[in-house]
Amino acid sequence: MIIGFLILLGLIVGSFLNVCIYRLPRSESLVRPRSHCPHCRHILAWYENIPVVSFVVLRGRCKKCRNKISWRYPVVELMTAGLLIVLFLAFGLTVKSAILFALFASLIVATFIDFERQEIPDVITLPGIILGLVVVAAYPALLGKMRSEALLDSLLGIVAGGGSLYAIGFLGEIVFKKEAMGGGDIKLLAMVGAFIGWKLVLVTFFLAPFFGSCAGIIAKLREGKEIIPYGPYLSFAALISVLWGEKILGFLFPL
Repeated sequence: MIIGFLILLGLIVGSFLNVCIYRLPRSESLVRPRSHCPHCRHILAWYENIPVVSFVVLRGRCKKCRNKISWRYPVVELMTAGLLIVLFLAFGLTVKSAILFALFASLIVATFIDFERQEIPDVITLPGIILGLVVVAAYPALLGKMRSEALLDSLLGIVAGGGSLYAIGFLGEIVFKKEAMGGGDIKLLAMVGAFIGWKLVLVTFFLAPFFGSCAGIIAKLREGKEIIPYGPYLSFAALISVLWGEKILGFLFPL
């Protein structure tokens, strides 16, 4: 019963995240106009806007103009539902899982915008950094500490997350004579650090290059790409850190 409800909730939230992914980079309102076809601007009826189901029934095409609907829409919806289930299984039906779901929902938006446009909007990351501090102050149990210690951990997470990527980017510019790390990535990891603290954000920092390099090699071999968006791999590494970061640290530093 609970799993079914969470899947439904995740699909609905995922549908809204698709709106954010499309409209935020274009500086459009998230509320108006109503959901519409990006090709012909046809306003979708309610039955054309059911997560996943409508995509399948319409066979991935707009009912009016018959242009293809991006596979991103059902992928984001299913990914969001899957994320909610994973967090529920890991942390239960708790305030912590709700906060983490909000964090990773924003990372899903940042990920797909980065895939499409190779940029991460400040409207996601900058308020996210402040929100992370506010959330930790209001609910220090998120980091499993007393309020003062949790706030310090959150602040150090911002510095460690953003500072580590900034240092890599700075050194990369010296060595390669070109930008090696985007400012959006730096702010994204700073936001993550605000929510998960300095230890787990450093785990994220060291995990992300592994996923990024694997994807980079594939992109280079298949399409000859020299540059790949890094935000998606930071986001995935952050999820791994939240789920298993403490075990990774315990394995690496048993004392």
